[in-house]
Amino acid sequence: MYTPVAADVAKLRNHTGAGMMDSKKALVEAEGDFEKAIEILRKKGQKVAANRADRESTEGAVIARVNEDNTLGAIISLNCETDFVAKNEAFIELAYELAEMAITAATKEELLATDFHGITVAEKLIEQTGVIGEKIEIGSFERIEGPFLGAYIHAGNKIAAITSLSANVEGGVDAAKAVSMQIAAMNPIALDETQVSQETIDKELEIERDILTKEGKPANIIDNILKGKMQKFYKENTLVHQAFIKDGSQSVADYVKSVNADLKVVGFVRVSLA
Repeated sequence: MYTPVAADVAKLRNHTGAGMMDSKKALVEAEGDFEKAIEILRKKGQKVAANRADRESTEGAVIARVNEDNTLGAIISLNCETDFVAKNEAFIELAYELAEMAITAATKEELLATDFHGITVAEKLIEQTGVIGEKIEIGSFERIEGPFLGAYIHAGNKIAAITSLSANVEGGVDAAKAVSMQIAAMNPIALDETQVSQETIDKELEIERDILTKEGKPANIIDNILKGKMQKFYKENTLVHQAFIKDGSQSVADYVKSVNADLKVVGFVRVSLA
């Protein structure tokens, strides 16, 4: 029977991420054929993936990346089943690599079809499912373009955000990061009131109208009260109107203007596992 040498086992482990014993068994089964051993490990991954297809993958790592000139960015969540795996260094490294690749992918489907060292990303995830023994998949996928982008990943890799500013100005790097931290912490529903969906507005008006009616407010003044309620709603829930978390005396829009009088926030994306 073929007995693999340590160097071959190490080579297979480095190539696939498989454990030492799984790599050794695959090489024995393949009688030393390296490519065949890789295929054996991939088939194992397919089998494990099929067995765990109905499992929930609610843990993982959320990673945001931007390109070198800060004009393209992406956030992905690489999902798994347990927090133990989510904290694994190799798992986090894979999430970072996939997030870098996501920058140039238009959709999650395009990312999954992208080449990953000779196999597709989708095949790599199946392979890693076999290696780790948990369901591994890309959950969220967000991509953004803009004049100047900055990203923030919250400690623990559970939340990430990317901010798009209107221009690349002095102090823009710090400003984009600070606003991204705001987005991660405060979870705004839109950039400003013009981008809040009509469905959300109608629902909020319905809730507030019902409360005011039950409080016995006269019908002829409810509409005026609702205008004030909605202004408060926009201030609390839209990014540019929110109180800036690092200085509550100014709004996010005011903070950005303090960096440069002409600077504005023009877009953002946010992904959270929670």
